[in-house]
Amino acid sequence: MKELDLLKKDWKKKENSFQQISEIEIYKMIHKNSSSIVKWILIISILEVLLWTSISVFFNTDEYLEQINHTDLISYFKVLTIFNYGVILAFIYLFYKNYIRITTTVSTKQLMKDILKTRKTVQYYVWYNLVMALLSLVIGFVIALVYNPETSILSDQIANNGKVMAITIGVLLLTTTVFFGLFWLFYRLLYGILLRRLHANYKELQKIDL
Repeated sequence: MKELDLLKKDWKKKENSFQQISEIEIYKMIHKNSSSIVKWILIISILEVLLWTSISVFFNTDEYLEQINHTDLISYFKVLTIFNYGVILAFIYLFYKNYIRITTTVSTKQLMKDILKTRKTVQYYVWYNLVMALLSLVIGFVIALVYNPETSILSDQIANNGKVMAITIGVLLLTTTVFFGLFWLFYRLLYGILLRRLHANYKELQKIDL
């Protein structure tokens, strides 16, 4: 009986050892995977900036404002563009900091905190871009209706005819909703998958930390 008790104690010791090794290996895998995900978030955000910058070259706002004889608005758009790029670069810097932090952390709890912080940063970034996209659409519609001489007839009809105004507002709301939905889907596909994978890693770390 004494020998059996000793064998059980020895087996329990080994079992705990195996469990500890398993948790360490799981942590290493999650750590590596989380680091890779945040690296991809950083890379995608940089590529996204390059994409929108390239698109803006083909849709030159300054030339459009010159065509409709409203060069006075160019300075306002430049300020808005500088502000927008400043905010986006700040987000990219935060993504880089999150990547460095997650790569170098050695604590399970700290890694969990860093994952949550990264997810929040990405969510704020996505919502900022969606708000800016909505704002750009509204500004574009206002300029087209108010400042563009080619739409002056439509503007007069809107001002004098309630039915035309209702139809125009309906079309603008529908167009805005469609474009906003496309932007939302774009960011949902672009960052949503990575965020879900980060959340899955966080759940696994919770199990280890119990």
